Amino acid sequence: GKYKIIALDCGMKFNIIRCLAKANATVKVVPWDYDFSEEDCDGIFLSNGPGDPELMSIPVNNLKKAIARENPIPIFGICMGHQLLAMAAGAKTYKMKFGNRGMNQPVIDMRTNRCYITPQNHGYAVDVDTLPEDWCPLFYNGNDYSNEGISHKSKPFFSVQFHPEAMGGPPDTYFLFDEFINRIANK
Repeated sequence: GKYKIIALDCGMKFNIIRCLAKANATVKVVPWDYDFSEEDCDGIFLSNGPGDPELMSIPVNNLKKAIARENPIPIFGICMGHQLLAMAAGAKTYKMKFGNRGMNQPVIDMRTNRCYITPQNHGYAVDVDTLPEDWCPLFYNGNDYSNEGISHKSKPFFSVQFHPEAMGGPPDTYFLFDEFINRIANK
């Protein structure tokens, strides 16, 4: 493919690789504890995965180095990757009472006020009140109003709590892979 993407595997679903490859990317999948911070690539993808993000200090520390680069590389995270990016930015996460699970979670895009139906399976969330000033919320959950996405205000970093790769689930937010590739192409 035209673009070289490092994909951090925290429990990644195979369809994510398909989505990135379909977008003209060569994907190098690396384990969760791999130091990608100085890797020569066009983009960094942070995958989904199970568990408590507070136990993932190695990838958070690597992300801190990656987002501090002088010439930042676009970063896109989903699910656990969303929580890791938020923590690297300085935000906190918390354990939800029940979590958001299922194939029909409504998510509101704060840029457009449009609602998307998303697949989700997580028990932790990003505390949006702890986001640093140079980050902003991108999506929120239409049921419990928990954070569903963040974006840096000037750098090409963003992440979402849900699963835009749509395996399983609705393909409503597949466009986020295109948004990631566009950030790479326009950097």
